[in-house]
Amino acid sequence: MQTTQKNTILVPLDFSDVAMYALDHAIHVAKQFNNNLALLYVVEDGMLSILLGKNEKQEQLIKEAATARMEKLSIDIKTQHGIDCSINVRSGKIYKLITDVVEELKCDSVIMGSHGASGIGQLIGSNSSRTIMHSNVPVIVVKSAQTSNIYKNIVFPVDLAIESRQKVKWAIHFGKSYGSTIRLFSFKYNDQLLDAKIEGSLHQIENMLKENGVNYTKFIKEDLEGNFADETLKYAESIGADLLMIMTQTEDKDFKELVFGIYAQQIVNTSQSIPVMCINPNKIGVTTGWGY
Repeated sequence: MQTTQKNTILVPLDFSDVAMYALDHAIHVAKQFNNNLALLYVVEDGMLSILLGKNEKQEQLIKEAATARMEKLSIDIKTQHGIDCSINVRSGKIYKLITDVVEELKCDSVIMGSHGASGIGQLIGSNSSRTIMHSNVPVIVVKSAQTSNIYKNIVFPVDLAIESRQKVKWAIHFGKSYGSTIRLFSFKYNDQLLDAKIEGSLHQIENMLKENGVNYTKFIKEDLEGNFADETLKYAESIGADLLMIMTQTEDKDFKELVFGIYAQQIVNTSQSIPVMCINPNKIGVTTGWGY
């Protein structure tokens, strides 16, 4: 559904290389979906005291310097790409402020680097897992510069958790906009009942993709050589995937590998060149942004 008000992508920045990779990634996505950007710089509680002691004047100087740098970035983005870009400089806990700013600005997604530089730059990396876990909107984690940000090949892991099917609307949204091929990936449990359930889940997802005219392929791994996260990453790398789309949690504690910190965290931590889109489960369904 198209809306008259543009959606906004939040980009946390610490000016490290990887944060700037994430900003470049966000610019490409914003151009694709005609979105606005919001840049966020956080003077982290605790870190400032460690480095400088409690000094309000020093904190103000840091904020002023960050604001000046962000203003220049915002002007450059508008001039070069035609994207409206707001700036936000705050003090506090970065993962909490990301959640707050997302709510204040009604952002539909976050695109961030997974590792920062030294000193204050470490904040992006050290808080990425908390940001992902607490976010009510999808978070795309970027680790490296890319020659192309076009999501042509999207890996979509499929498991037995009902929540994992909430990714389908996002897959359809990207598939239509980018002309993507959704690469459904699953594995055999070597249990007749569980394998039948996987096939049932795959069949439902395939039908939804077909109904929306989205290209897809399906690959079921016969025997896992490692765990599901390892195999997912191997498959993604083997096909030159542009994006990995995962759920970060599940309400069903029987599926321990899906609880963030194990499966999802392994994907985020290990994937070096492929951006990872992390979606938290929503009990009442999933909303899609980016102009959808």
